[in-house]
Amino acid sequence: MPASHGTASPGDGTPPGDAVATHCPYCALQCAQTLTRTAADAPLPVEVSGRQFPTNRGGLCQKGWTSAEVLRAKDRVTMPLIRTEDGGFREADWEEALDLIAGRLAVLQEAHGRDAVAIFGGGGLTNEKAYALGKFARVVLRTRYIDYNGRFCMSSAAAASNRSLGLDRGLGFPLADLGGADAVLVVGSNMGVTMPPFVQHLAGVRERGGLVVVDPRETVTARLTREGQGIHLSPVPGTDLVVLLALAHVVLAEGLQDAAYLDARVNGLDEVRRSVAAWWPERAEAVCGIPADDLRRTARLLAAASPSRGGRGAYVLTGRGLEQMSQGTAGVTAAINLALLLGLVGREGSGFGPVTGQGNGQGGREHGQKSDQLPGYRMITDPAARAHVAGVWGVDPDTLPGPGVPAVQLLDSLGTADGPKALLVHGSNVVVSAPHADKVRGALGRLDLLVVADLVPSETAMLADVILPVTQWAEEEGTMTNLEGRIIRRRQAADAPGEARSELWILNRLAARLGVDSGFPTEPEAVFAELARASAGGKADYSGVTYARLDRGEELFWPVRGDGPGGEHPGTPRVFLDGFPTPDGRARMIPVDHHAPADDVRAEAPLYLITGRVLQHYQSGAQTRRVAELVAAQPEPFVEMHPLLADRLGLADGDLASLTTARGRGHATVRLTEDTRPDTVFMPFHWAGEGSANRLTNDVTDPISGMPEFKVTAVRIAPARLKEGAPA
Repeated sequence: MPASHGTASPGDGTPPGDAVATHCPYCALQCAQTLTRTAADAPLPVEVSGRQFPTNRGGLCQKGWTSAEVLRAKDRVTMPLIRTEDGGFREADWEEALDLIAGRLAVLQEAHGRDAVAIFGGGGLTNEKAYALGKFARVVLRTRYIDYNGRFCMSSAAAASNRSLGLDRGLGFPLADLGGADAVLVVGSNMGVTMPPFVQHLAGVRERGGLVVVDPRETVTARLTREGQGIHLSPVPGTDLVVLLALAHVVLAEGLQDAAYLDARVNGLDEVRRSVAAWWPERAEAVCGIPADDLRRTARLLAAASPSRGGRGAYVLTGRGLEQMSQGTAGVTAAINLALLLGLVGREGSGFGPVTGQGNGQGGREHGQKSDQLPGYRMITDPAARAHVAGVWGVDPDTLPGPGVPAVQLLDSLGTADGPKALLVHGSNVVVSAPHADKVRGALGRLDLLVVADLVPSETAMLADVILPVTQWAEEEGTMTNLEGRIIRRRQAADAPGEARSELWILNRLAARLGVDSGFPTEPEAVFAELARASAGGKADYSGVTYARLDRGEELFWPVRGDGPGGEHPGTPRVFLDGFPTPDGRARMIPVDHHAPADDVRAEAPLYLITGRVLQHYQSGAQTRRVAELVAAQPEPFVEMHPLLADRLGLADGDLASLTTARGRGHATVRLTEDTRPDTVFMPFHWAGEGSANRLTNDVTDPISGMPEFKVTAVRIAPARLKEGAPA
């Protein structure tokens, strides 16, 4: 393990001695950490401390502070495991495990064709791993079937941003820019819980009374608007889009739009004007439940903050509450339309951006895990893109497969007559994180071969034929791309336990066994150098990024073009300042309209179930449910409901409730709160088994993005009963 040298820098340089500068393994804020190596006999290999960085400013959340615990989880997978005839597992060496996998993949592809094998990746993998996984699918397996769990996170925001703005980069500006704004509209994100250090960037706008939060619950983030610091709008679940349409209506009806900006930089105004004319505030109130006066007050606040009306600036931010819907792309499009009306996008001090969730949700899709994309955010159907990437890979473009299918469709097809017969899973726990989870479990059971690469025996891993032990954040080198499009360094600070290996090593060895002896280096820096070449000229251009530049502490936001006559490209902290990467250089406003959730409330399911995260756990909980401090704080699944609703249902705080949807039934402990609507219950999605929220959620998808409708499900709730009808 190489020693780190140099001094700490304002960017991302490495501190001296045994202190290693890296970043948290969890969310897309990617808070900066310093990991200090401990003595050989210490219970943990590193000690975690916060590190000054523009995003977290030295702070960490409870997950970040306890992140080292996962390195020594009691059930950490440290050897390859092969399923035995009695349903258990036995340890194996790498030669046996890889020979078994390669042999069975070859047999299945010989019998059923290249598409008999699929890959499901993860938004927590480094850029290098994501790139190598996509290349492995297209060059070695030559299968079109690859997608990843980022489909459940950012796909609607990506689709909307690409078609309206020509580019999908999450936040198109440094996070610190929020501090100077007069108004920030947050639709469907609870960053006060999901990424607490984010909140300090909202201090300035709160002081000026300009924070607006749209959420059915009075979340931690929504409570930041109290005492005159902003506005909380609590819509009927599934109607966030109506709120945005009404705000756009008011802006246009009262002449609050930035006419000069629209004339110079935007197409589609007339069509959007006609479409939002139908959503006057009183009509919107009847659908979303927000008083018409509050809608008008919010629109005027946002307009007053806009540069065209003399304000300091305004931002529109979206999150999963808006995006994880069957109209998610339309919802984000409406948010972009509002931001364009106010002249915010492509202006320093203002803007639009979706708040990315997963640690490398950005880089994970930019470089090859998404079913229709090649590195550099190139589309796999574009002949020029195929030719460029194939040239870097040294293969004939005609050998690259075409586009695959989005995650839900891919999971549904597993083990069917025409679907994949084998699945390789890297960095995902789909039987907890995917919607209609029981259906997903059944699909995995139809496979001839399931291989899961994981740190711990997750619920998905426990269904596998082979489990492969892999390294995690503090045990590896690489890069990540955070929610701002900032490329950052992940650095090794500890040795991996047992026989755990990086996915780069695993893919190298599997490729060789499947007949591809070169093109899969095991050193992350070599992989990144190739990624940079493959991305050159694409929307997500990393060609000017090197480890050396990152290690010097340079702050690099993509696109970062390769060296030119003027020297090293500085990167692009703020996109769209000089135009939009569309055919005519103008943004496109696109008319959208509202429809009810696919699984709307009805007599037999009269309540709205919404899902989300809690502070102490992350995603499927496979890592955080193994940290004692986090489990002590949030030990079990729960369903949060208003006291009035609980009283009507005959439930009290601490009771066990039964929740039934069209997909299945679950059980969770009741928690009472006045922070949610009386027609709505909230359930976090971090647990498996009877308390798994995603056993209940709907797998209907957005027709454009493939995003499932996680966020609104019709549910019936009653006191839980044991067999023969006895009270629980």
